[in-house]
Amino acid sequence: MFKSIFAGALISAIAGTAMAADLPRRSVAPAPYFAKTFSWTGFYAGLNGGYNFGKFTKSASSAIGDLDGYTIGGTAGYNHQIQQFVVGVESDLDWAKVDGSTGANKGKLNSLGTIRVRAGYAADRALVYVTGGYAGGSVKVTTASANGSKWENGYAAGAGLEYSFTDNISAKAEYLYSALGSKNFNASAVTTAGANVQQVRTGVNYKF
Repeated sequence: MFKSIFAGALISAIAGTAMAADLPRRSVAPAPYFAKTFSWTGFYAGLNGGYNFGKFTKSASSAIGDLDGYTIGGTAGYNHQIQQFVVGVESDLDWAKVDGSTGANKGKLNSLGTIRVRAGYAADRALVYVTGGYAGGSVKVTTASANGSKWENGYAAGAGLEYSFTDNISAKAEYLYSALGSKNFNASAVTTAGANVQQVRTGVNYKF
């Protein structure tokens, strides 16, 4: 009797082992994948261009009047991201064809550059920012009696939106207001001239 019980238990154990061997093995769960978080931190450089409009100031305000035209140039800067806040510095220097005239009196902005601080809020690859700092430009005045060009200093302020399509390439749309202080040109009808310029521009940057 005991032999029969032992034999039955042995057969049951062998059969259970065989069935367990036939069952599919559990696969090891893959390690979780964490998507890389985009960061705005780093140096960048690019191109910008856009439409400009405004008005000459001081005696050139009535003698020359309004100005408009376009600018195109280069940009370079650095961003540092802290959580969702981004701060940095940006500079640009643009060639300009921005001018105006009234009769024989003409004024022209030959170049415009800025060095500005940027501060903004990043929602992943989208960055909304405000900016402000130094602005300078070359202003040329021509009248019936004289002509001359001077570099004028002032300030710039504005805001923009930038979006990074890849880890390295981004595009922006930006508004800047630049106020250039006046200088003396010693010309008839235009003794002093400055310029207030509004820029609506776009740009493309490459982050290194």
